[in-house]
Amino acid sequence: MRQSHAVVVDATTQSRQRRRRYMTWTLVLLVAIALVLPLIPYAVEYTKVNDSSLVPNPGSDLWRDVRQRDNPVMGQTQVNGVDSGVLIYKNGEDWRIFRMQWLAPYGAIFIGTVLGLTILFYLVRGRVPIPGGRSGKLVLRFTLNQRMVHWFTVGIYLLLALTGFILLYGRFVLIPLLGPEGFSITASACKEAHNLFGPLFLFAMILLIITFVKDNFYERGDLSWMITGGGLVGEDTDAGRFNAAQKAWFWIATVFGLAICITGLILDFAVIGQSREIMAISHVIHGISAVVMTGVLFGHIYWATAGMEGGMESMTTGYVDENWAKSHHNRWYEEVRNAGDIEKPSEQPGPGGASATGLAKPRTGD
Repeated sequence: MRQSHAVVVDATTQSRQRRRRYMTWTLVLLVAIALVLPLIPYAVEYTKVNDSSLVPNPGSDLWRDVRQRDNPVMGQTQVNGVDSGVLIYKNGEDWRIFRMQWLAPYGAIFIGTVLGLTILFYLVRGRVPIPGGRSGKLVLRFTLNQRMVHWFTVGIYLLLALTGFILLYGRFVLIPLLGPEGFSITASACKEAHNLFGPLFLFAMILLIITFVKDNFYERGDLSWMITGGGLVGEDTDAGRFNAAQKAWFWIATVFGLAICITGLILDFAVIGQSREIMAISHVIHGISAVVMTGVLFGHIYWATAGMEGGMESMTTGYVDENWAKSHHNRWYEEVRNAGDIEKPSEQPGPGGASATGLAKPRTGD
């Protein structure tokens, strides 16, 4: 009896152990199914990706929509304003990349190339003297009002160019010299000055255009002047009050200067209803125009100072030597002489303290 009872107990124990194993494996299977089933869609999607290193993130679609990587997303908000429903504007990152990877390096290359070529040209050609030397007679080339407009425009632009290029390149040059704190103060001051004096440049450009536009339209003889390089290649060619190169500089300054003014106002007054896309485009145009105009300006400064004897005097004293006028702007000089606006000889102070024995004036209205 005891033996049969022990057999029954062992059978019952084994039966319980089997049930426990079944229940354990069943629970493990259920847990495994619960864990694996949600992952099946991701596994299927993963097999569709060619690059095995790209594993989709469950929140990637949401973040992609927020960043607007595929299509613009305009949400709803209680704030009324332009682009107020856009959480993150992707084109802002595109502008930053353009500014740091394109505008800054290639702008520096362009300006550096212009400076290098200017220095090389000076070393090869040297300064252009006044043919025949100074005559001692002076011709009035620019009136006081014309010179004031010129220098007012130059002063405003140089201030804006200096502050603008500090904001663009200052971190590379000034941080090692001033440290982060010093550059931060400098950049902040440049930003305020740039924004404050920027609108004045538009006023200066309007005055400049009104003052000089009538003498900067192209006419007969300008093409031949360009072909011969103003006498640098081949025989000398005649020119009016402004030669072809000066007219080209005037129109470059006008087009790019107005582009700088208009885009600058859009950036300076961001409360007139412009979208962030318009702001980004304005940044691009503003930066490119400033780089191009500054590069060409160096050539203009060179010819007015180191490149040509007597050229700068027209914008400092207002007068040029008679031989200078005959050589570089002979048509204009003939018009002045034929108009009869030649004053009687007088002891008019000349450049460098020399006295002039005669004085010629531009025809009335110049």
